[in-house]
Amino acid sequence: MSPAAPLRIVLFGPESTGKTTLAEKLAARFAEPWVPEFVREFWDTHNGVITAADLDAIARGQVGGEDAAAARARRAVFCDTELLTCVLWDDLLFPGACPAWVRAEAERRAQSVALWLLCDTDLPWTPDPQRCFPDAAGRALCRQIWRDALTSRGLPFVEINGVWPEREARAVAAVENLFDQWPAITTINSRHAG
Repeated sequence: MSPAAPLRIVLFGPESTGKTTLAEKLAARFAEPWVPEFVREFWDTHNGVITAADLDAIARGQVGGEDAAAARARRAVFCDTELLTCVLWDDLLFPGACPAWVRAEAERRAQSVALWLLCDTDLPWTPDPQRCFPDAAGRALCRQIWRDALTSRGLPFVEINGVWPEREARAVAAVENLFDQWPAITTINSRHAG
């Protein structure tokens, strides 16, 4: 990561764990951009139909959104999903169909993430036409898959759990701690913004 590159902070975890809400709240609190989950836009523009043939376009849209937001950032960009999540969903929903470049790029980009905020499944399930695993067993399976994705790669993460005020407080504290560890980036990027 270059010294002037904005820190990438990823809201990570299975569905219905509050990632989008936290990404928006963190972006507002720290006055930095956030990247929505591209697949939601894709879903809406394709009448709720996604096939294995769409995985390449979804990944490209996600990368494009992240890179555009990072170009606007001073210190950090908050990502409501990223390519590693795309790979996990590709493997769950379309086994064997994940494009090789997506898998390779997900691994490369994962190493440049400064902080992963792993959102736990302890929130109540919120129904949504895009969501697939509402039952306790499905949620537990996804929780384990997402956790294993971070631990097996040795990626730095902070567990985000509890009721909303606790979740938000944990996420804010983790980001503030990250900024305290990277003061040079904060200073460099603040100067460039002025």
